[in-house]
Amino acid sequence: MTPIEPLSCFKAYDIRGRLGKELNEDIAYRIGRAFAQVLGAKRVVLGRDCRPSSQSLAAAVARGLTDAGADVLDLGLSGTEESYFATTHYAADGGICVTASHNPMDYNGMKMVRRGSAPLDNATGMAAIKALAESGGFADGPNTAGQIHPTPEARAAYVQGVLGFLDVAALRPLKILVNAGNGAAGPTFDAIAHALAERGAPLDFVRMHHTPDGSFPHGIPNPLLVENQPVTANAVLAEGADFAVAWDGDFDRCFFFDHLGRFIDGEYVVGLLADIFLAKFPGATIIHDPRVVWNTRDVVENAQGKAIQSRTGHAFLKQALRDTGAVYGGEMSAHHYFRDFMCCDSGMIPWLLVAELLSRRGCTLADLIDSRRAAFPSSGEQNFVVADATRAVAAVAAQFAPRALRRDDTDGMSLEFDGWRFNLRASNTEPLLRLNVESRGDAALVAQKQQEIAKMIINA
Repeated sequence: MTPIEPLSCFKAYDIRGRLGKELNEDIAYRIGRAFAQVLGAKRVVLGRDCRPSSQSLAAAVARGLTDAGADVLDLGLSGTEESYFATTHYAADGGICVTASHNPMDYNGMKMVRRGSAPLDNATGMAAIKALAESGGFADGPNTAGQIHPTPEARAAYVQGVLGFLDVAALRPLKILVNAGNGAAGPTFDAIAHALAERGAPLDFVRMHHTPDGSFPHGIPNPLLVENQPVTANAVLAEGADFAVAWDGDFDRCFFFDHLGRFIDGEYVVGLLADIFLAKFPGATIIHDPRVVWNTRDVVENAQGKAIQSRTGHAFLKQALRDTGAVYGGEMSAHHYFRDFMCCDSGMIPWLLVAELLSRRGCTLADLIDSRRAAFPSSGEQNFVVADATRAVAAVAAQFAPRALRRDDTDGMSLEFDGWRFNLRASNTEPLLRLNVESRGDAALVAQKQQEIAKMIINA
């Protein structure tokens, strides 16, 4: 094939690009063929989200895989975590989910794993796949192309795997509102809910924006955006739900609202899940990202566990779980990783665990979170579009670094002071600079420092 210019859709640990020049069917074919050749893959799991472009891009990926001699286990419409699960369940050589998750309408992408659902990054094959897709220097295909095998039965196996995290007998009656955002979550959730009903789970679900619709009539499913949260918050109050869960487009992230309709920031969910797992596995290791850390570290220390920090991003968190044997890892961006789920992230396992926890303790989600918010207030992530991220970070460092008690450059710049800290980092996937500020019990200080640093970034 004719070489093409460098592919800008390859990011630090996945593929995302604007439809047209950055990502199209020809590029998708090249990626599929390169994936099979670089990994020596004979069987590859393939799923896709509900965006209009995902079906044709997935078909192009499948052609590339089969032309390279690989059989394709086709999940059809599914979530990213279903691809992860099926890759291990079927002992496939890799897995690909065609998805743009929460990116704008004119984007699409892919999330890819190796055998055993292990992450792909530049050191483990991503750079080689990119180089081969760009050059088009593919090996001659086999005499017999690979075959495409529709694999709808994969979902039932996935549901059983996810429900293995839950003690159904511990559940008490709960009313849970679920907002799929018209993404891929609806059908998979229904399969889980059906299996729960068969087991006698006393859960009542209220569904909203449930049908997959790639035109996203209610907006791109990204509950992390403040402007997207009121629709779920208001529905919680209107329905009198015990709590709500909302997903992004490929449902590898989930977001919580308490019974008062308040959004639960991701770092407090990380602490909550860490507490759950340390009760199940005393002394276990918990992985967290560097952006907002004090609440999680406090929870882990109080439960006599071990907290280890990892660079932000799913490839890094997954590898950290594998390297350390950690039982759970979480990011404030609402990615939650589980040792017993191939060290991968899931947007379905967390709400099941929260339902069980509330049942066991007989309390509300607000009861569990409010004291943590008061003890460790945080700013929420603030994003900046800047012309020169390096210059902006340098300007902030010049002002604050000389006075810091500790500096950590694991991911971006983290500076710690007496009673407060902040992390400033460039996004791995978008042209943004991200700021997080936290304190020990002083919300006013968080607001003051957030404004001070934001002004410096804007003026840099």
